[in-house]
Amino acid sequence: MGLAKILVVDDDQNLLELMSMILQSADYEVTATPDEEKALAAARAQVFDLSVVDLKLVRMDGIALMHDLHLINPDMPVIILTAHSSVRSAVEAIKMGAFNYLAKPFDPDELLLQIERALENRRLHSEVKRLAGILEERYAFPSIIANSNKMQSVLGLVSRVAPTDTTVFIDGESGTGKELVARALHLAGARKDKPFVAINCAAIPETLLESELFGYEKGAFTGAIKSSRGFLVQAHGGTLFLDEIGDMSLSLQAKLLRVLQERQFYPLGSEKPVDVDIRLVVATNKDLEAEVKKGAFREDLFYRIHVIPVHIPPLRERKEDIVPLAEHFLKKSAGRMNRDIKGFTTMAMQKLMLHDWPGNVRELENAVEYAVAVARSGIIAEDVILPSREMPLTSPKPFKEAREDFERDYLVWILQAAEGNVSKAAELAEKYRSDLYALLKKHNLKPDDFKKT
Repeated sequence: MGLAKILVVDDDQNLLELMSMILQSADYEVTATPDEEKALAAARAQVFDLSVVDLKLVRMDGIALMHDLHLINPDMPVIILTAHSSVRSAVEAIKMGAFNYLAKPFDPDELLLQIERALENRRLHSEVKRLAGILEERYAFPSIIANSNKMQSVLGLVSRVAPTDTTVFIDGESGTGKELVARALHLAGARKDKPFVAINCAAIPETLLESELFGYEKGAFTGAIKSSRGFLVQAHGGTLFLDEIGDMSLSLQAKLLRVLQERQFYPLGSEKPVDVDIRLVVATNKDLEAEVKKGAFREDLFYRIHVIPVHIPPLRERKEDIVPLAEHFLKKSAGRMNRDIKGFTTMAMQKLMLHDWPGNVRELENAVEYAVAVARSGIIAEDVILPSREMPLTSPKPFKEAREDFERDYLVWILQAAEGNVSKAAELAEKYRSDLYALLKKHNLKPDDFKKT
């Protein structure tokens, strides 16, 4: 990968030269200019990864220049430089789309840290879009819903390991979307044009799983009236996804371990070995380390498959994803049922946000499908969202923790309702914008993550 290209615009020639030296010494490719028009011309001539813009320029202010730069390259993060006396204006710049601001005089290390964060944020967003495009092309899935920082990190890791043949270990509760992540790994890798074979080890009876996995010759056992190619052969050259691998019997675990070590196996009833070339992805909702300690899972197999761990967080830990997921499922169900339903009432959205979703994304999809089926109007009301589901009774949290959880959930809900518009969110919450920004900073929430694209 080439050096990141950074555009620096500041009418202070001394500061411009200083920033150029700092950034070049950090191995960035720098284009520096004190002139706004030259900056725009440079942005039209090449694609920059990031720009650093002074708030006060000669012909226009930095916010206006940022606006023009975003017309040329909408995905380019912009860091605004400002004097301490203009910090309020810099905060306004963030509202207008700046990634962050830096007050002058600044610490060179702080400048480099802000740039590193902005570039990583851009890279993650780019990878999510790329993976979403792959899945949309192959499976008509309109997007990987990843508004939350946790899912952005998951998909960032997926994008980095997808081109390799390394075994990936996906863990997470039932219904979190482990198979979707496995498909993304396959489709973003070098084996994308080869088979993707998915097996749910918990769904196939133990007596059948071995024959289904390895295949068998005619007459190998009672009922084997013809030979059968097993899942391993079907996945040859591609990816084998073993879901719920924690439910596999110990005897079959031993045989799978031998396949992974030797890259060949014998179909049932055959004396001729079969070579196999697969990329293995496994998933489980169990704590396999605990299963190893109990003797229910082989330690040697665990270390063979636990190479790249990917944890899919439960939906209750990524509530930023609830509303876009619900809207996606609404559109999907309404289209399939041929129902003209446009959206959710505010109270229905609140009920979605406040539920813990123990069944995760799968439970949410089922709840929305039910609501679409029984809705009496073109807007889904709260009475058809989980109508018979009581909130689970659990031991109460400490007051401070419960208040923090409610506060964050409320902010997420308000931002979803306002589609990332902070002024509108402040109006809905009946709070001053400055107070709302302080709360967003406290809970590490970014308005841009809630804007519809």
